[in-house]
Amino acid sequence: MGKFVIKTGNDGQYRFNLKAGNGQTILVSEGYTSKAACENGIESVKKNAADDGKYEKNTAKNGKFYFNLKAGNGQVIGTSEMYESEDGRDNGIDSVKKNAPTAGTEEQ
Repeated sequence: MGKFVIKTGNDGQYRFNLKAGNGQTILVSEGYTSKAACENGIESVKKNAADDGKYEKNTAKNGKFYFNLKAGNGQVIGTSEMYESEDGRDNGIDSVKKNAPTAGTEEQ
C-alpha cells in the first residue's frame, strides 16, 4: 500500500512524496509554505489521481519521459521521476492511480 511522506526542506518549505508499496517514489510535490497547504496538496492528489485527463505526459530535453498531475485549476500538484520509456511513464501513472486514493500520510 502506498503512502504520502511529508518532509521539511532546508528552505523551510514542506513537500510530499507519494511512495508505492515497494517504497519507490512515484510522485513529488512542489514546495509549500505551510504544513496545512502541503496536506491540501495531498488531498488534491487523492481527488485527481483517478482522472486520466489530469495527467500531462511530457518528454524531457534529454529524451526521458515524465508526467505531471494537475489539479482542477490546471496547477501542477505532482511530478514524476524520469522514465526511460513511454511504457515506464504510463506504468508510473497507473501506480499513482492505484496508490494515491487510499494512501496514508506520515511525517519525516
